[in-house]
Amino acid sequence: MSEARRRTVVSFHAHPDDEALLSAGTLARLAAEGHRVVLVVATAGEAGLASSAHAADLGARRRAELAASAAALGVARVEVLGYADSGWSGEAGTPGPAAGDRAFSRVPVEEAAAGLARLLVAEDADVLTTYDAAGGYGHPDHVQVHRVGRRAAELAGTPLVLEATVDRRRLLRAVRVLNALGRVLPLPPIPDLGAAYTDHGAITHRVDVREFLDAKRAAMRAHASQAGGDEGVRTLQLLLRLPRPLARRVLGREWFREPGRLPGREPLDDVLASLHGAASRP
Repeated sequence: MSEARRRTVVSFHAHPDDEALLSAGTLARLAAEGHRVVLVVATAGEAGLASSAHAADLGARRRAELAASAAALGVARVEVLGYADSGWSGEAGTPGPAAGDRAFSRVPVEEAAAGLARLLVAEDADVLTTYDAAGGYGHPDHVQVHRVGRRAAELAGTPLVLEATVDRRRLLRAVRVLNALGRVLPLPPIPDLGAAYTDHGAITHRVDVREFLDAKRAAMRAHASQAGGDEGVRTLQLLLRLPRPLARRVLGREWFREPGRLPGREPLDDVLASLHGAASRP
């Protein structure tokens, strides 16, 4: 790849393992295509759920897991911004009861955005990935990623912002299947996702990452502390148990919304399309 075509993509997430679940295949594909991929995580995820076997010094453990995930994806640089994990009460947008004033969700947007903008400028970033306005399923740190990322891109003049998300229509279909399976198999409780992530009609990019499924699953496996818990089966563990043919169907696509772009008849496969004018990958 010529230097003129090499892009720098900064992927901004709330906690270690979010990158593996939402955008790992896309990041691996970009890295394999010769682009520079930078992974930025707001917190070390120290308030996340974990089994008692992984509870000691969870933040340090999750930083190490993040490094292993990044290596599996071909990421060039990893930065943990060091904000406190807000935790989650289970109610959309509401931090956990132990969240302090320096929890990421409570840091002033301008303050956090200024720090991220400095990184974007230093990297001369072409693309910033964030989250949708709902913060996916409503975790307060995810909502803050959307707010901070949007403002940081404005401050830095980053040309392209993409919101990593999930096609809500496809998600709700999967929930119906899981609810049916839950009658005979031990599955984690599924919250109401009727307003989660992004409406099908607003999706601008549907990225084929089946070629990078091995890298994506390796990134997911790296987050061992999040693959199980004393309370039962976790989402990450459930996804890793899928047989390969089913995993290709469930994990083989990733979705983004590009603010300001009208969705086409078919979502784009190329997340860099707006930078080089291509409608899709050849």
